[in-house]
Amino acid sequence: MFAANERLQREIIEHKQAEEVLRESEEKFRSLAEQLPNMIFINKKGKIVYVNRICEEIMGYKKEEFYSPDFDFLNLIAPEFSDMVKENFIKHLEGKEVPPYEYAVLTREGKEIDAILTTKLIRFEGEIAILGIITDITERKKIEEELSKTEKLDSVGILAGGIAHDFNNLLTAILGNISLAKHITSPEDSVYERLAEAENASLRAKDLTKQLLTFSTGGVPVKRVVPISELVMESANFVLRGSDVKCEFFVSDDLWPVEVDEGQISQAFQNIIINADHAMPEGGTIHVSCKNVNIGEDEIKSLKSGKYVMISIKDHGVGIPMENLEKIFDPFFTTKEKGSGLGLATTYSIIKKNVGYITVESDVGVGTTFHLYLPASQKKLSKKEKREKRIDVRKGKILVLDDEEMVRLVARTMLKRIGYEVAFAIEGSEAIELYKKAMDLNQPFDAVIMDLTIPGGIGGKEAIKKLLEIDPEVKAIVSSGYSNDPIMADFKKYGFCGVVAKPYTLEELSQVLHSLIKGSE
Repeated sequence: MFAANERLQREIIEHKQAEEVLRESEEKFRSLAEQLPNMIFINKKGKIVYVNRICEEIMGYKKEEFYSPDFDFLNLIAPEFSDMVKENFIKHLEGKEVPPYEYAVLTREGKEIDAILTTKLIRFEGEIAILGIITDITERKKIEEELSKTEKLDSVGILAGGIAHDFNNLLTAILGNISLAKHITSPEDSVYERLAEAENASLRAKDLTKQLLTFSTGGVPVKRVVPISELVMESANFVLRGSDVKCEFFVSDDLWPVEVDEGQISQAFQNIIINADHAMPEGGTIHVSCKNVNIGEDEIKSLKSGKYVMISIKDHGVGIPMENLEKIFDPFFTTKEKGSGLGLATTYSIIKKNVGYITVESDVGVGTTFHLYLPASQKKLSKKEKREKRIDVRKGKILVLDDEEMVRLVARTMLKRIGYEVAFAIEGSEAIELYKKAMDLNQPFDAVIMDLTIPGGIGGKEAIKKLLEIDPEVKAIVSSGYSNDPIMADFKKYGFCGVVAKPYTLEELSQVLHSLIKGSE
């Protein structure tokens, strides 16, 4: 009898010790769980018996609400994931392993949060339970979406790079010949109006190519310091000419200047304002504000901390449905019958290349607001040159390097029209030989116009190095419809004195040559 009592007492002591160990273990678990940044819960028999502080804060429920017998665990799960979560819980109870999986939690306010749920079968308070660790992956999802968007833009860039050079060579011949025909036709002639319309159509085609090239690695911004408020005002006034929509501007005093590609940023503004105009078919007002902002560390994930100018463009139109909001910057995505789907994708690419950031918020039936962030510059504003559209007739000798016959033909006619003698080379080594020969005869060329790349041969990129060895004072102009390196943006760094992008008009070619040759006289 004594032995039996002793054994019973020992079992009681061991049981109490086990309970104490369990209690201490659970206390350690709770203490640790309260410190973790993840949401943690314990589910026992379909009911929640423990949640940590973070779970309360994010989900919006108090602990006593979670622990209520009437609380339905499925309230915390986005409806489309309910069945999957239930099936995985059943697998756990059957002793099967369940790897971490993605789903969406549902907060008290109805907000869905992307998350990864890691679950494990445990003993809690002496019974079988499921421990759940919820990791918020909202930011990771956003980064993945940004990367996906960038990959799509890069794919379009590869396509653009492949076709732009050839397309712009064709446009050079078309636009050049129209420009020539216009120049020799009287404005009173009925043909002049037709030529003007054809020229405008060619320029629109040129703009479309520019939009495609914006996605490519060749669309390197040619930056200068600009007053951004003037740029957005000019863009809005240009786009809204003849529209029932008007624009109101709110510009902060002492707005910081920004250093951007003026043409690209104007295009970005125009694309957004065109969308705003289309969103208000009955007319209305677009509100544009420009103000200085200081962005703190990690305040906006895609921006470094520092000074920025924020441009907000707000319409009061039809708004963008939530399901389309994440797609509006995707190339070729459009809901318009005649839309190209390039406008906002181009804008996104432009802002990114100019080291900025763009966000959008929209309510259906209320309107849409775009916020553009551009880094402020400490440089002073540069003076804006005014160029007259005129043709300067001069004399001189020009050497043209281009492998496309149609480009050579139109360039010959243009250059002769403005008074120059012309020689041609279809490959870089030929151009180098012609230039050296002219130097030896003391009959040098006044300027050289070179296509940047010649398939299968030496283009302007390589030829300029040899020409500079022959003549350090060579006046070389780079001309191309596309390049995947930054020469077109920073031509002086590579030894060129000027740039004329294809396609070009008679006036543009004349102005580049005139400013270059005049500057050396």
